[in-house]
Amino acid sequence: MSEARPAPGVSYVVARLDRAIRREIEQRTRQHGLTLPQYTALSVLRRQSGLSNAQLARRCFVRPQSMNQVIVQLERSGMIERQPDPGHRRVLRTTLTATGRKVLGACDEDVAAMETVMLAELSDADRDQLMHSMVSCVHQLGAGFPELT
Repeated sequence: MSEARPAPGVSYVVARLDRAIRREIEQRTRQHGLTLPQYTALSVLRRQSGLSNAQLARRCFVRPQSMNQVIVQLERSGMIERQPDPGHRRVLRTTLTATGRKVLGACDEDVAAMETVMLAELSDADRDQLMHSMVSCVHQLGAGFPELT
């Protein structure tokens, strides 16, 4: 007789969901010429323009060296611009260009379609509760969203 398997922990299920979402977003953004880190950086810049490389790296959960590679590619493709900070000339402030906003918008449509499939079995109330709970978890672990809790 076999033993019943224990239910997976919340962290395990969240990690599996994270991997599945990353895989799906990578497939969708690739169709628009972006990698997942590039899409993430553009999304962060839409929420807060003018970030430095270090600030952008922290918000994207990557090292500054990795973010530098992302920024170089985005700048070459004309999706971002960087300007020296008036108060600290060595710091470059990054902003989206019209091209970056256009590509980001196209990616967002594809990601929204993926989210619709992912959440199809949830009611509107369940979706709202899921979002509230996830934001609360992120905030409790000190990873952001204080304005949403």
